[in-house]
Amino acid sequence: MTATLIKSDIKDINLAEQGKNNIEWALKDMPVLRKIEERFIKEQPFKGLKLSACVHVTKETAALCTVMKAGGADAILIASNPLSTQDDVAAALVKYWDIPVLAYAGESVETYRNHVRMAMEHNPDIIIDDGCDIVATLHAERPEMAKNIIGSTEETTTGIIRLQALEAQGELRFPALGVNTSLTKHLYDNRYGTGQSAMDGIMRAANILIAGKTVVISGYGWCGRGCAMRAKALGANVIVCEVDPLKALEAAMEGYRVMPIAEAAKEGDIFLTVTGDKHVVDIEHIMTMKDGAFLCNAGHFDHEVNVPDLKPLATEIKRIRPHLDEYKLPNGKSVYVLCEGRLVNLVAAEGHPASVMDMSFANQALGMEFLVKNKGNLENKLYTLPESVDVEIAKLKLESMGIKIDTLTPEQEEYLNSWKI
Repeated sequence: MTATLIKSDIKDINLAEQGKNNIEWALKDMPVLRKIEERFIKEQPFKGLKLSACVHVTKETAALCTVMKAGGADAILIASNPLSTQDDVAAALVKYWDIPVLAYAGESVETYRNHVRMAMEHNPDIIIDDGCDIVATLHAERPEMAKNIIGSTEETTTGIIRLQALEAQGELRFPALGVNTSLTKHLYDNRYGTGQSAMDGIMRAANILIAGKTVVISGYGWCGRGCAMRAKALGANVIVCEVDPLKALEAAMEGYRVMPIAEAAKEGDIFLTVTGDKHVVDIEHIMTMKDGAFLCNAGHFDHEVNVPDLKPLATEIKRIRPHLDEYKLPNGKSVYVLCEGRLVNLVAAEGHPASVMDMSFANQALGMEFLVKNKGNLENKLYTLPESVDVEIAKLKLESMGIKIDTLTPEQEEYLNSWKI
């Protein structure tokens, strides 16, 4: 089945003009990706290949899809989250770029899973994944398809954890490339992108002042580091909850209070999870929270805050404003859940700025090219892009920012490569 035979499932094609403006606006702030696109147009590295992409449907990911199509890919796009789709962007991709999209904001979980299966019906040669949804579903339901797949790229820490599990169990059936492992992705996107966009989402959803609040960050990976840094910069008192002793120690050395979530639950005003795990904030924690505590998540899936078990427990659930629900508890207190427990930075805000995603999606595009160029030479393992590619992306980004750096003299290079005193 070709992409042109798959019917798009979007909210409103009449939103396309605004979406086109937003995609073009994003591309203006994505100079590295534009540079890659220029080469892709000439070289056509994906000519004749079908691409199924499962990513958040935003103006930035749309830019990635247009670049992949410019490189010859026959692309189809679905959302990696039921609530994060920007409907105008989806419409623009369908109308102006002829890329079938199956995604709309607010789609049911059942519809979302059906879209994942439709992405497999495209019979992809290559896959761009965000959370490993297509890859995991394919391995579980259509393993026979794997023999025709060149490889997949993965955007998130959560997806990489799934891929690592597949590889460890000997079940990974084609090569995968963990884009999130690249330094120019996780150091930049996860820390600066998630840090800013998560705070942006919280403020848009609840319109609350961060200064003076106690913000509890569960998880001190790169996303957690960024969220803690931005919350602190906005005047919050930050508590970090961790299970990794090294990360917990680092958080303490950065000046944050570190404690178990059971203790932090009694002190926090705002709880933000960024772990990729489930039930990080559980019912037992919620019942000890202050009246009026805010619960939100910037991890990939909506399992981090245990909203499913909170719903039947609540005596009343009230929609206060878009993306903000009040849950009244049997103890007389209320807690406020943002974005139904889904990604606060993508549901209530617009995700990362284009300049951040420029490097992340440069990694995606070059990662996909790496897989295609090395077809038949890679094992069914999880790979990381070569360091030379990381360095090249960083150079292009610096160049676009007008920043120059030093270079080693021959004498300095010789000194660094010598063991002699």
